[in-house]
Amino acid sequence: MDDYRRLADAVEADIRAGRLREGQRLLPQRDFARRHRIATSTAARVYQELIRRGLAVGEVGRGTFVRAGEAPVEPALAEPATAWADLELNFPTLPGQSSLLARAFKELPANALGAVVGPSGTPPARRAAAAFLSRPGWAPQPSQVLFTGNGRQSIAAAISALVPVGHRLGVETLTYPVVKGIATRLGVTLVPLPVDAEGLVPSAVRTIHRSSPLSAVYLQPTLHNPLGTTMSVERRADVASTLRHLGLPAIEDTVYAFLRDDPAPLAAHHPENTIVVDSLSKRLTPGLTLGFAVVPPALLEQLATAVRSGVWTCSRFALEIATHWMTDGTAAHIEKAKRQDAADRQALVRERLGEFAVRADSCAYHCWWELPEPWRAETFVAAAARRGIAVTPAAAFAIGSGRAPNAVRLAISSPSRQDLVTALDLLATLARGTPEDASVD
Repeated sequence: MDDYRRLADAVEADIRAGRLREGQRLLPQRDFARRHRIATSTAARVYQELIRRGLAVGEVGRGTFVRAGEAPVEPALAEPATAWADLELNFPTLPGQSSLLARAFKELPANALGAVVGPSGTPPARRAAAAFLSRPGWAPQPSQVLFTGNGRQSIAAAISALVPVGHRLGVETLTYPVVKGIATRLGVTLVPLPVDAEGLVPSAVRTIHRSSPLSAVYLQPTLHNPLGTTMSVERRADVASTLRHLGLPAIEDTVYAFLRDDPAPLAAHHPENTIVVDSLSKRLTPGLTLGFAVVPPALLEQLATAVRSGVWTCSRFALEIATHWMTDGTAAHIEKAKRQDAADRQALVRERLGEFAVRADSCAYHCWWELPEPWRAETFVAAAARRGIAVTPAAAFAIGSGRAPNAVRLAISSPSRQDLVTALDLLATLARGTPEDASVD
């Protein structure tokens, strides 16, 4: 039973001793099995054990490689990077934004700091949030809005409400990394659902659910993180029809959707069983957070109970100041300016990385870079880090066997525009060379 662990120990010893170098490709599993006279299935367990230990990383269609650098202890994207150019996390903040937001502090009610508030907030806050979150083709009712401390808490509450401990949550094959940590803490199993150029594939949802039932599906139909794709209206209708037929609720993450006017959210097609989660961290400011959950009437009490039991309620202070921003036009003004900022930054990406296979929506604050040969994602991330640039490997977003595309995600909102240009130019120079060139710079 422990043969595969002993073999994994031997490979680990070779890695620690330098006999297997960072970035070196391990033998194909069949060759490894033949060399050690073991079954191919045992070889697969050896490689999975090396990935679990953080010593190797698998890449789709390329094989398994010795990891370049130490594996992160916490899930990726947990906190800001210490690099001078942080292209790992998106914290969009515009010049002059702070003084514009600060005006509202003078008009806060006296009880804003001391009063306790529940998941349903206050009537003015619900009305303001419902109007603020409305989009062409979709207008939630104030009674459907619940509040949490931030967007992550809204996601956690929705998963907790819909997926019992030990049950399965379907997610896109590449997904928001924080969801992985939330699922682990809640005792929920994540099931990767195939995607194509438009997003989630409805037929795959049907096949997987019928094989082993899901309790819910979490997805990002607009400006998917990390791929940047946006589902067409037709695909949304097809996904909604599939979910309705299977009786599956959806958790729709719209945190980046404010950067586009269209299309209407999945909830417009599947209103009776879709929870929309959103927040103010990207829209306005990461320094003062507030999460939203727009909930179908039949699920309201269920989700409110999850928010209370998880201690995910928002502060009265955040609720009051956000209500002011949403009602006086401040929030809408900043949103409009960020749309232009994102478009301008994407233009810089196209200008500096146009020769490479970079996938990006012109409205998005991130892009997906399929790396050229002979680069691998882990090696590229390590080489970029040595130059003070933090980027995220595809493996951080991957669900399932540990294999990921040979790609990185660039978050482009945090650096100044000049720093962004400098970082993109450095990354382009890096990509034109080889890992061997980078190691001697």
